[in-house]
Amino acid sequence: MRFATYEYQGAHRCGVVDGAAVRPFPGGTTLLGLIRSGLAPDALPPTGEPVPLAAVRLLPPLEPPTVRDFVTFEEHVEGVRRSIDQAAGVPEAWYDAPTFYFTNPYAIIGPYDDVPVPPGAGVLDFELEVAVVVGREGRDLSPGQARDHIAGYTLFNDWSARDLQSREMQVGLGPCKGKDTATTLGPYLVTPDELEPYRDGDGFLRLALTAEINGEVVGKDLLSNMSWTFEEMIAYASRGTRVMPGDVLGSGTCGNGGCLAELWGVRGEQSPPPLKPGDTVTLTADALGAVSNTVVPGPPPVTLPTARSRPRTRA
Repeated sequence: MRFATYEYQGAHRCGVVDGAAVRPFPGGTTLLGLIRSGLAPDALPPTGEPVPLAAVRLLPPLEPPTVRDFVTFEEHVEGVRRSIDQAAGVPEAWYDAPTFYFTNPYAIIGPYDDVPVPPGAGVLDFELEVAVVVGREGRDLSPGQARDHIAGYTLFNDWSARDLQSREMQVGLGPCKGKDTATTLGPYLVTPDELEPYRDGDGFLRLALTAEINGEVVGKDLLSNMSWTFEEMIAYASRGTRVMPGDVLGSGTCGNGGCLAELWGVRGEQSPPPLKPGDTVTLTADALGAVSNTVVPGPPPVTLPTARSRPRTRA
C-alpha cells in the first residue's frame, strides 16, 4: 500500500493512494497515528470517495518524532570527504558500524515544496537518500527482529549548506546549521511488501536512484550499494535505547552523483555549481516515486557576535 498526507480544500488529510487518486481516511486521522496503531490492513479506518492527486498539495507523509541520518554509501564518503575535508579515502572508523546523526524533525518539507536558501549559506547542495520509517517500538533489536519493525519507505532529500557545514564541523561536533533548514520526505509512505520484489540475495533493496537538476541527470546509483541494510540500521539505532513508531532513518546519500559535493571531490572543481534560487532538484527511486523541489531565496542571517574572551574567574 501507499499512504499520502495532503492538503485539499484547506484541510489536511491522509489516505491510501489508489492509482491517480487518493482515498481519504476520516478527518483527524494522521499517518503517524495509523503507524502507532500498526497499519494492519484489516484495522485501517474506512476511506471516502477518491480525490484526484492532481487536485491536492502533497505534504510530508508524516511528522516524525525523530530523524536519524546515516552514512551507508562508501562512494559518497570518499567523494564528500575529499570535497569538504580535503582528505583522501574513508575513515577507518566508518567501517565499524552504520554511523548516524540526529537532524531536525521540524525542518521536514513536502515533496514539491520550495526550499529557501539557509541564512548565510552560499554553497547549497542536495542529497539523494531513501528513508525507512519505524512502525513499532523496539530496543536492542537484531536485524531479523528489525524487519518486523518497518512501517515503510519514502524518498529523503537532506538539503545541505556545504560552506556552513565545513566550517562548523571543525569544532568536532556533528552537522548543525549546515543541515537545519529543510529535509524533503515523500511523496508517499510505501509499505514493505511493495519493495520485496526488489530485494536481492544479500537482503538489500535494488532500487534505481536518479538525481536531476533542471531536468539534467547529474547522478545515478542503486540503493543496493549501501554497506548496511535498513534492518541493520534499525538494529544499531535501537542499541541501548528505543526506536519508536514514526522514527525516520535516512540511508545516507547514494554514490555516483547523489550530491554535488561528491562530484566536486571527484572532479576537483565545483561542477555542476552550487544550487541557486530558481534551480529545481528532482529525485526519483523505483517503487517510491519522485520528489521535486525548487530553491528560492532565504532570509538573511540575524547577526550574532563571535565568541568573547572572558576572564576565567571561579568566585
